[in-house]
Amino acid sequence: MIYTKQAITLADQINILKQRGLILDDEDETLDVLGHISYFRLAGYWRPLEQDKQRHIFKPNSHFSTVVSLYRFDTELRMLIFSAIQQIEIAVRTKMIQHVALKHGPFWFMDTVLASNSGIHAFCLNNLKQELSRSSDEFIKEHFRKYSSPSFPPVWKTLEVASIGTLSKLYNNLNDFKVRKRIAHDFNLPEHQCMGSWLRSLTVVRNACAHHARLWNAHISITPQTSVKMRGTWINGLQFPQDKLYPQLCCIAYWLNSIDANNHFTSDVKALLTKYPMADVRAMGFTTNWKAEPLWK
Repeated sequence: MIYTKQAITLADQINILKQRGLILDDEDETLDVLGHISYFRLAGYWRPLEQDKQRHIFKPNSHFSTVVSLYRFDTELRMLIFSAIQQIEIAVRTKMIQHVALKHGPFWFMDTVLASNSGIHAFCLNNLKQELSRSSDEFIKEHFRKYSSPSFPPVWKTLEVASIGTLSKLYNNLNDFKVRKRIAHDFNLPEHQCMGSWLRSLTVVRNACAHHARLWNAHISITPQTSVKMRGTWINGLQFPQDKLYPQLCCIAYWLNSIDANNHFTSDVKALLTKYPMADVRAMGFTTNWKAEPLWK
């Protein structure tokens, strides 16, 4: 089928929504919102209000204001999660620098002998090379002005410009399982496989935050291990959708507790949900008694 639809005006977009049964309490405000937030970005938030998802007919008493509130909730949720992941990412960098460099030297990430998969190893080196070339950090520029060999700065400089995706691949591709387990234990995680899965899934969530993707009712493609016995305070109920946000939030909360016992992540999540009561927590995979879980008390 050839796509033939053409662009339409904001007024036409408003007319379509009204014809489909969405209640616009203030058309001028709706026009202003659509002028700053695109139709199809908002569509992910009004889709749960549709009773006929083929013809996009809305349920009775569906309001545009509810859509906007859900959008604002998701925006604040992303900001909260992104800030938390930043703290975790910095801590992971630090632990990888400390533990692996002390055992395998400052250029361990260049050593193919320490890599489980040579293809992933080459991919990581290429990513690091690109990240270093883009870096405007003075300590990187100064290093290359002063040193010509090896081709990379030592790990304590190089990993400071590495993305969380590259960190995840480097960790999961390191074939020294004892060192990987030591790093996992520093985060109160039981084993390196658990930390590896958490890093992979956290990368997906972090990238979604960075690209302003919807998280509230999203499907998350890579899921973390949650059924292993944890070393610290965890959750008891494990009957929830693995591909939703709730298990990710649990992992973030647990991880932050290992870094900063005085963090406010769980209370911030609760406060956000109280601020936006229209945000259905079931769409994020929350269990019915999640507030009673030891991790969330």
